Amino acid sequence: MNNKYDLIIIGAGVLGAFHAYHALKMGYTVLMVEKDYQPQEATVRNFGQVVPSGMNSKWQAYGRESLKIYKEIQAITDISIRQNGSVYLASDEQEEALLDELCAINKTNDYASIRWSKTECLTKFSGLRSDYVRSGLYFPDEVTVEPDRMIHQFLDYLVTSLGLSLVTNQLVIHCEEVNGQVEVHTAGGTCFLGAKALVCSGRDFKALFPEIFLNSDLEVSKLQMMKTISQGKEYSLPGSILTGWSIRRYEAFAECPSFAAIKALENENSPQKKWGVHILFKQAEDGSVIIGDSHQYADASSVETLGFDLDMAIDDFMIAEARKIIELPTYEIGQRWWGMYSQCKTSDIFQKNIGNTIQILTGIGGKGMTGSAGFSKENIKSILNSK
Repeated sequence: MNNKYDLIIIGAGVLGAFHAYHALKMGYTVLMVEKDYQPQEATVRNFGQVVPSGMNSKWQAYGRESLKIYKEIQAITDISIRQNGSVYLASDEQEEALLDELCAINKTNDYASIRWSKTECLTKFSGLRSDYVRSGLYFPDEVTVEPDRMIHQFLDYLVTSLGLSLVTNQLVIHCEEVNGQVEVHTAGGTCFLGAKALVCSGRDFKALFPEIFLNSDLEVSKLQMMKTISQGKEYSLPGSILTGWSIRRYEAFAECPSFAAIKALENENSPQKKWGVHILFKQAEDGSVIIGDSHQYADASSVETLGFDLDMAIDDFMIAEARKIIELPTYEIGQRWWGMYSQCKTSDIFQKNIGNTIQILTGIGGKGMTGSAGFSKENIKSILNSK
């Protein structure tokens, strides 16, 4: 292992990992420093849905590029990618109108989407309730990942096949430009030198550049998710299933002509609004079904106010609503967890350059698993001053 690199990346989550991937493919030497034994936070505590369909036009473009990249890597090595599509299920006339409008937008964007009738939805998904669904919008090109193993397999590929230098269990305590290069010091007493540095972990950002952090507009969202026990070998729920509340929440639908008027009619005092719930389903490889999720917000500087427990009232509410949508063989819960991600209040990602050598990049919000691969392909060129 050298002590000098073209690029040092602090944080081994999905955003940092894909910056490493693109830099390595371009022939640069890259060191990644991770404070834990392996990534512990948002990259492994998410739903595992890669859904460009849910994003605004700018980030849909990044997401579509991400799909290509995921599939290219999966063709070389297994990182748990499964192309089984995504579907949005409408439960009323308003949601159907939004599906029609989004389908039209995607025709203009040349992004494949197919309107499904009620009968087609019921035929596709075993247990889907006839009294819930009216129709659907299907995106055949979208994929799912297993977040509890994708990043680990991807990092292994970067190390063994592309030459990434990966240091784990090393807390970075200092990062600054000295004489035109970056010095990165760890708590273990090691100093690494780099031409450029990228800080991709919110917690490292907070510790390394506290004044910038406190003056940022970052906020944190706490999400609760759960997973049933295995549904058995006979039951299959293919793809990502997003429901009416997702239609009413996701950025893509905000570009629909009817969206603002429909949102204005919603009950602001409902539990759904209070807890930021929209019901999603995804079957994991072990046959279990992941159900979620909720969103509670706090400024990043006061994240502790969100607490570190699971609010069982939220879980009970999500299960009750999920039962109204799909009848699973069992709703026995085998695992519950929460995760946190940061996002900006006024922009789509937090990006700040310190001099000519250090970039802080965080606050990608819920776009990380879908948008990181495509966004990183573009952003790495500006970091490394490469065409």
